[in-house]
Amino acid sequence: MADTSQLMWGVLFGGIGLGFFLYGKKQKAVVPLVAGIALMAFPYVVTNTYALVGIGVALIMLPFFVRL
Repeated sequence: MADTSQLMWGVLFGGIGLGFFLYGKKQKAVVPLVAGIALMAFPYVVTNTYALVGIGVALIMLPFFVRL
C-alpha cells in the first residue's frame, strides 16, 4: 500500500507527463511524447519515494537536454 507522499508525487508527475504528452503529440516531437508517457507510467512500478522523485526529475529534465 502506497503512502501519501508517493501518491502525491505520482499525481504531480502524472500531470506533468500529461502536459509533455500533449505537447509532444501536437508538435510531433518524439522526446517529449516518450517522456510524457514514461512520467505517467513509472509511478505505478516504483515503490521507493526517493527513487520516484529522482526518476521523475530526470524524466522532466530529459526533453530539455535531448533534442531530436
